[in-house]
Amino acid sequence: MNSIWNALVQSYAFLATIPIIPFLLVYIVASVRGGDRKRAFRLAMDVTNAFLIGCVAFLLNSRLHTNFGLFFLILLMLIGGGLIGNAQNRIKGKVDANKLFRAVWRLSFFFLAVLYVILMLLEFIFPTVKT
Repeated sequence: MNSIWNALVQSYAFLATIPIIPFLLVYIVASVRGGDRKRAFRLAMDVTNAFLIGCVAFLLNSRLHTNFGLFFLILLMLIGGGLIGNAQNRIKGKVDANKLFRAVWRLSFFFLAVLYVILMLLEFIFPTVKT
């Protein structure tokens, strides 16, 4: 059982290091199977976001020398969900949880993709020194 867990961790670490790989894999497979490129793009965004969260959290941890990266990202998503939920409640009088979760998840994809590019550029230009 331990070897299966290690294999899952290693494959996640590889795919999270270069998140364009799972994005392209999911997009190509979904567009070939379904034919709808818009839906395939959304599915690729949703899957890649899970890998971006892990990679950006690690980059934040290594850059800031802390272990708060993952919690910071979750906190930002919760704040975004609160703001979007409040807007839904004011406009429609009720909160649609499915639309709220989907909006936060997809907005976090764009935010994390930009943060990933910035942090990777910083890592290449000014590498962090391990102490």
